[in-house]
Amino acid sequence: MAHVELSLSEVFAPEARSSTGRGSDSLGRWAETVSEADEPCLLIDAGTRVVAVSASGCELLCLGAPEDVVGFPLLDGGLRLLDFTANRGELTEQETDKIPPLLALHSGRLARGLLRVEAAAKGAPDATVDAISTPVLADGSVAGSLTFFSEV
Repeated sequence: MAHVELSLSEVFAPEARSSTGRGSDSLGRWAETVSEADEPCLLIDAGTRVVAVSASGCELLCLGAPEDVVGFPLLDGGLRLLDFTANRGELTEQETDKIPPLLALHSGRLARGLLRVEAAAKGAPDATVDAISTPVLADGSVAGSLTFFSEV
């Protein structure tokens, strides 16, 4: 029979933050993290505006520089999504509502899916990326979504 020992230790409780700067709320803290991340990631607010994007995320999604995207709506900031047909048609508004960053935002749940991103340079191959999104909460409600990308 297996023998299991348990021990208890004091609970570590970090000091409460009293900062009122950019990182004082959940969305602000994630924005700082995403901006400095090496991984391709993106943070949008409840209005679908880009709050932060990593440099590698901009490169993977063919968005240019982070400062060119932050503050603009996700789909109006240069992100060109295509369907997976041979015709490479641009996604309709109804189809874009089902992409992981927006699905996590509207459903309040994790979302995952593949995206086909139109290449920035003419003649360059399109990128296919795996996107995993989670809602970001503030005061118990969805304030945005955080998405990590991986090239397929």
